[in-house]
Amino acid sequence: MDSCSMSVRASPFDCLIFDLDDTLYPTNTGIGEALKKNIDLFLIEKFGFPENKASSLRVELFKKYGSSLAGLRALGHDISAEEYHGFVHGRLPYDLIKPDIQLRNLLLSIKQRKIIFTNSDLIHAMKVLDRLGVKDCFEQIICFETMNPNLPNSTRPDEFPVLLKPSLDAMKIALDAANVDPCRSLFLDDNARNIAAGKAMGLHTVLVGKTVKTEGADYALEVVNNLAQVIPEIWLGGMDGGDQRITRTKSELEAVLTTAAVGA
Repeated sequence: MDSCSMSVRASPFDCLIFDLDDTLYPTNTGIGEALKKNIDLFLIEKFGFPENKASSLRVELFKKYGSSLAGLRALGHDISAEEYHGFVHGRLPYDLIKPDIQLRNLLLSIKQRKIIFTNSDLIHAMKVLDRLGVKDCFEQIICFETMNPNLPNSTRPDEFPVLLKPSLDAMKIALDAANVDPCRSLFLDDNARNIAAGKAMGLHTVLVGKTVKTEGADYALEVVNNLAQVIPEIWLGGMDGGDQRITRTKSELEAVLTTAAVGA
């Protein structure tokens, strides 16, 4: 049996890699809309773009470069990541994110490695995880700084292009940093392009926030708290190929499924 083949006797996954925003909490929380407004304000106040053009420019930069910061730097604007993140994330209404005990219980029931993989900066990631009450559920945060370690040393904006999901270069850096076998890792993200990139890297993929799978998605999950119903094999008897064993009795798995179903 090759490393990508799934065993029915043991969990096929040694590691779960979670996106952060709009994945660990719902899109209707309001953080995403606030972020878009902050980026528009950044374009208006810092670069003098007219108000009626800022939103369309933000969308254009995101589609072409992955983020407004990446796009602005690619176009020659010498803007630092710290200034950008400080403006667009520093003003977010984090109090809109409430502790999620259901999510915490779900994460604690998963004995495999759990990693955050986000395009945002570390400060933002820590604030979101802290608000959700799940910061201690993850062993590692792979973030903007992980993918762009040389950016603070750049002498011109185009010296080190900003790397973000769904860039395959960014994905490779993340997988190397996590030290995982993609064939035995489950990647959860709300962005279809990120999911396609994850599949291209050999990951098993879960599109979050949708009921229909897109290209490259192995699973579709309306909300992350439904994980146990959609992919119960995460909780199967153990992990192949490692010394660490996880065990689940039938009653324990049923308890996980019941917990995850509450309020779904």
